[in-house]
This record gives sequence, C-alpha cells and structure tokens, in this order.
Amino acid sequence: MFPKSVLLNKSDSDINLIVHGQGVFIFENHSNACSFRILTNDKKDGYVVNYTPQNIIVDRINMSSPLIDPNNKIGLSSKNGAYYWFSIDSQNQTFRAGIGEARIETQNYFYQLSHSDKLFLESLTSIQCLPILPSRLLRDPITLKVPLVVKKTKELTMHHIASSQFLPKANLSSISQILYECIAGENFTLDDPDFPEFTKAIEHSIATKGCWCNKRLEEKSTEFNKDKPNILETYLRITLGQNNGESPGIPYVMEIWPKGHFSPVHSHAGANAVIRVLNGTININLYPFLCNDKTGVDPFSNVNLGKDEITWISTNLNQIHQLKNLETSKDTCITIQCYMYDQNNNYHYDYFDYIDDDGKKQQYEPDSDMDFIEFKKLMKREWSEFKNTVKTCKWCCF
Repeated sequence: MFPKSVLLNKSDSDINLIVHGQGVFIFENHSNACSFRILTNDKKDGYVVNYTPQNIIVDRINMSSPLIDPNNKIGLSSKNGAYYWFSIDSQNQTFRAGIGEARIETQNYFYQLSHSDKLFLESLTSIQCLPILPSRLLRDPITLKVPLVVKKTKELTMHHIASSQFLPKANLSSISQILYECIAGENFTLDDPDFPEFTKAIEHSIATKGCWCNKRLEEKSTEFNKDKPNILETYLRITLGQNNGESPGIPYVMEIWPKGHFSPVHSHAGANAVIRVLNGTININLYPFLCNDKTGVDPFSNVNLGKDEITWISTNLNQIHQLKNLETSKDTCITIQCYMYDQNNNYHYDYFDYIDDDGKKQQYEPDSDMDFIEFKKLMKREWSEFKNTVKTCKWCCF
C-alpha cells in the first residue's frame, strides 16, 4: 500500500525503473508542452508520452497508433503548484496519468492495453525525461483507491479487504504504524478516571467568556490572516511531550475544534501522520496539491470521521487537506494528531504551508497553545469553579 519510492534529482535525465515494467513517475513542468520516453533496455523501443494543456497522448516508438483516451480533456494545468504523475502497469496492462497526488482520484488519463502487450511492457526499464523536472519514482503502479480509515486486524473482515473499504493497520508505513500504536489504545481517552468530565470542561471553557479556551480562540483570530480577523478560522493546539527533532513541531498534538471552526487548506511538511478523533466529528477535504492561486483547486475527496475513527497521512498521500467541525455538529471536535518524518528524511521542513484568503502560500510554524498536563489542570480548576458557582446559586435560590 505504501511502496518503496526514490527521490529524484532535478537534473536526472535517465531514470531506471525500480521494477521493470511498472512504477509511477512523478514530475514537474513549467512550459506549455512536455514529453518523456519510457524505454526498453536497448533504448530502441518503448513509448513517448506527450503532454499539452489539452491532452495526453502516448505513442509506441516503432508504431504509428497513438494511445488516446477519449475522456482525457487536460494534460498540463495552469494552476500554481501543480505537478504530475504517470503510472506504468505491466501486470494489468494499463497506463494512467493525473495531476497532483498519485492516486485514482486525481487521474485524468487511462488507457487499457491488450494482454498481448504484457511481455513488451515488462521489457521497459527506464525513463528518459529531459527537459522536464523529475521529482519521485514509486515502485508500484496505481491500481485502486486507497482507503482513508484505518482498522485494526481484529476488526477487519474478508469483505473489508475485498472491497478496499478500510486500510489495514499493517499496511501503514512503518513510521505511521509506530504512531498508530501510540494513540490507538482503548485507554487513550479524554474522559478518564482522573477527570471523567474533561470533555464537558473543555466545552464550558469554549462557551464561557473569561475562560481560557474562549479567550485563546479570540486571540488567535488573526493567526492565518493578519489583516482579516476570523474567529472561525481558529483551533487550539494542546501538545503532548517535547519536540525531539523528528517531526514538524511537537509530534503529539491534541487539537480542539469548536462547532463551525476550520483550518486553512494546508500541507504537512512531507511528514507521516496519524489522526484519531477523540470527541465529536471532523470533516476533511483532501486536495491534489497546494495551489497558491486565488481561484484555488477543488478537493478530490470529502470525508467525515467520527469518534475513535483513525486516518493517516504519508509522505506522498493525504498531504494537503482542510479540517472543519461543521456548523451542523452537536459537539466540539477534539482530535489527536501525531507527526513524524521518514527515517531517511535528512532535510526537515518544519513548517505547514497554507493558503491565505488572498490565495497566497504562507508558512505556519506548528506551535503550542499549552502543554497537555497544564491544560488538564487548568480545565479542572475552571470546571470546579463553575460547579461551585452553580451549587452556590442553587443554595441561594433555595
């Protein structure tokens, strides 16, 4: 599910496929047209892939029968931030292509070859890519949609696997499996024996003038747009532990989303992540790439996650999203987010890039509104003061 991948140098002109006859080539382009070649070992045969703004056409080098997808209406995008992928699949005899994250949902070109082409496709060994800018090479081709919700082994049925309804925990990246095991336990809850009314206390603090959550949300109303305060474009970040230099910001963050509040569209620094809903429901829009353009780009997926559901982010997938607790929700949404770079990532980009109201890309350094231990103490104190006030009022009224 998360195949081996190789980062490519922008100057690479000849790229060897990790496995002959298959893989996904990810690249950038900044001109009005581009092409690359997928070649056999002797470089005498293969395919030429041509991109224009209007379409994608694939030609066999030693034949004159272009592989045209009649539904393909776009090749190159005029949107800022766009990048591209092309999938080679000898086992299923398909070519696929798309814009942004390499996945079925962003596909805009598909061609089904015949079974008789299988042997020739398996003979393809390299990509000749001048003058485009290579970015990454994935070992495995694009075949199915990747499920967004993770399930433990004991919760999976044969139907779940056959229908690709859920992502088995075992199919997460090795880093994400570590994060998953840290936050997926039955005792990883807000309302524990130490403070069984923790969630109610947070709700009270959000709703009550003068309480910490209410004040902090107001203070953050200009966090993402300095000249345009928006109290709804705020959420609270309560951090667990310290920054050990292996994640963008502190790796474990409890995020608090009052009803109607949302984040800007943002990226995740190429880090792995696991997100669990601890209370309420969170709505997630997923985007193919971070578009710093006033017109933006449409999301390719929208999903609601409820209490105890878990989703994921890999270095290549689900990187660009927007979170929102919908106005129709009954409760404050509280999530736990966990981040960690890949082990082979030797350049840590410690920012989440986001798009502001003017369509410009900005940097956000993941911060902390308060440490979790201190926050819990503060919520206990506010909640105790509130309950004592209620008791006093009832006594006076009586």
